[in-house]
Amino acid sequence: MTESKILTRPQAVEWADRWHTEGKRLVFTNGCFDILHLGHVDYLEKARQFGDKLILGLNTDASVSRIKGPLRPVVNEYARARLMASLAFIDAVVLFDEPTPLELIQALKPDVLVKGNDYAIADIVGADLVLQNGGRVETIPLVAGYSTTALIGKIREAYR
Repeated sequence: MTESKILTRPQAVEWADRWHTEGKRLVFTNGCFDILHLGHVDYLEKARQFGDKLILGLNTDASVSRIKGPLRPVVNEYARARLMASLAFIDAVVLFDEPTPLELIQALKPDVLVKGNDYAIADIVGADLVLQNGGRVETIPLVAGYSTTALIGKIREAYR
């Protein structure tokens, strides 16, 4: 069942178009989500509350390595996609390899674009596009003390 929520870009566009036709409010967010933790779950659960359907743009392994460095990701893209798709509040997962999710946002035309509040709305990729299309851009407070980088550091320290 979880694999059926992992879509190619054309499939994601098809689903988004169908949901828009049905009058559903489509929410989009993106990220690496390398090691799933409480901060991720809290963020994604809150993102879903802004609409009827939540599509997650998930960075490919190559993309994560370009952003985070050669030792990342810790968890490969297939496993990350399956984990994310298993979350009840995520309706679809689509991988992207570009430096930003702009092309994906252009294709999906979300009603709501969501990022963590560590981003200013003016700095969120695709915010201008979503706003021009009459949509909203929302930021969500991050759960203090939870990040993949901090978790990796804690694991490294524990096994030195």
